[in-house]
This record gives sequence, C-alpha cells and structure tokens, in this order.
Amino acid sequence: MAGATAARRLAEAGQPLRVFDKGRGVGGRMATRRSDAMQFDHGAQFMRAHGTVYAARLADWERRGIVAPWAGAGRWVGVPDMTAPVRDLLVGIPVASGTTITGIRRDSASWHLTDGAGADHGPFTALAITFPAPQTVALLATAGIILPDIERATYAPCWSVMVAVDRAPAEVLTEPHEGPIGLMALDSSKPGRPPGFRLTVHAKPDWSRIHLEEPREAIVSTLTQAAAACLGTPLRFSDAEAHRWRFAQVETMLGKPCQYDPGLRLGAAGDWCLGPRIEAAHDSGLALAEAILADLGAPA
Repeated sequence: MAGATAARRLAEAGQPLRVFDKGRGVGGRMATRRSDAMQFDHGAQFMRAHGTVYAARLADWERRGIVAPWAGAGRWVGVPDMTAPVRDLLVGIPVASGTTITGIRRDSASWHLTDGAGADHGPFTALAITFPAPQTVALLATAGIILPDIERATYAPCWSVMVAVDRAPAEVLTEPHEGPIGLMALDSSKPGRPPGFRLTVHAKPDWSRIHLEEPREAIVSTLTQAAAACLGTPLRFSDAEAHRWRFAQVETMLGKPCQYDPGLRLGAAGDWCLGPRIEAAHDSGLALAEAILADLGAPA
C-alpha cells in the first residue's frame, strides 16, 4: 500500500516512474493466495477509514466496487480480494513483478538498481523504498547509506494458517484472548469471494516468534486444533497450509510520516513510520511522494 500510494501520487503529478515488486503479484501483506478453487486473504484482513484522506479514498473505492464493508464496526475489505485496492492504485503504472531489488548505487545525480538476476535498472532521478524497515536498512547498506532512525522500527512475526472447513463458525471474525491464536477470519464470508467455507487463522506475535522456525506441518496441526477448541465445536478440516510472515505487524514505529534525504533524493516509507495499519502505510507513502515532488519542484 505504501509503494502503490506513492506511485499513484507521483504519476498523477506527471512524473515518469517504475515500480519493482518481488512478489508474483502486487499487494505485499495485503495478500491473497489461490489454490485450485480456494482463495484466502492470508495477510491483512481489513481496512478502516482512519484519517480524512484515506476515508475519501475508501469512499471512492466503495463507489467503484473495489472495496466493501465487512464484519461491521467500520471494516472494509478489497473485492474480490485484498489486493484489489493496490492493483487499482497501480493501473497504468509500469510494474516489474517478480523482481527482487538486491542492491542500489548512486552514480553522479542518478540512481541505479540491481535485481536478483544481476540485471541493472536505471538511471532514476529519485528512489523511494517501501520495504519493511529491516529490509530497507539492508538495502540501504548495499550503497553504504544510513537514513536516520529506521533501525528503531521493529516488527512482530506471524504464522498464518489457511484451512478449508466443512461448515462455517458462528462468528465471521474472532480475536481470542487465550491460547496461541490472535485472530480467526471466515474468509469466505467476505464480499465477492468464491463459495465454500474457508478460515484464515493468525497466531499471536509472541507465539509466532517462539515457533518461527518450526515445520509448517507442525504449525498447521497446532493452530487448527487450537481453532477448533476456540470455536467450541468440532471442525472437520480438509486442505490446510501455513505461511510465515517474518515482518507482519509493526511493534515499534518511528512516529513520523516518512524518511527523505533531499541531497540524495532518496526516501523510505511504510507502516513502520506511522503504525501497524493499512491506512498508516497509505499515509506514509503519500507523504514520501509529496516530499519527492517538493524536492523536484514539480507542480502540485
């Protein structure tokens, strides 16, 4: 969301740009996995209308059918999946998917990028990095650059289990107080989803941290059993798989919209700047784009 928001604002200002994403598709932690006829939002589960700018963005998305309300209490989800808002922001913008940027270097007044296959990309006038903070620090280190305070931002990991069940639980969204589970969402209850009953189970941060290196089969077994116990009813599980998010949720944020060095024309943004929310990632990406535009002297 941070990168897509920054890209959309720069494109609207008439700036030529290119987006690089290591995933097969865009979305980052606003992720959706498909397997045969099944579909799971196995990352971020919903958005809220936090702040005037993001609320207006949500209203526009809802009007155009890109998001819809879900589970009450001011929650929205992407339609037909959680990647939809990010894909909408990137319409008409060149995106190199499946491209992992492993190095950066500055040559005179331009930036060049190196990807995992050794290919060179550039030159670019300015560079915006919207990785999780630890990955941003590592990428900056390839050029011997430090942006202040980024290393202070920390993340909690999360094990996510996606499981098909024979019947739906009573609640579409559950956040247990006890046990290893932090959240259970009936993914199939979200608007625009394919038929069937599918649960996404997120483990709590401390539990995920302790069990981070355990085999996926063990994680699936433990969390599906815990889900059945939490729901208080036997659930017959069929297909299930686990996904490990090493940088899932921000624990320590910077408390500022973004980091930008006008001398280098280099900046970084993400939820690690303003807090563990999709809306915070949006606002951070927008702030970084505005900083770049101000530095370039581009029209508003």
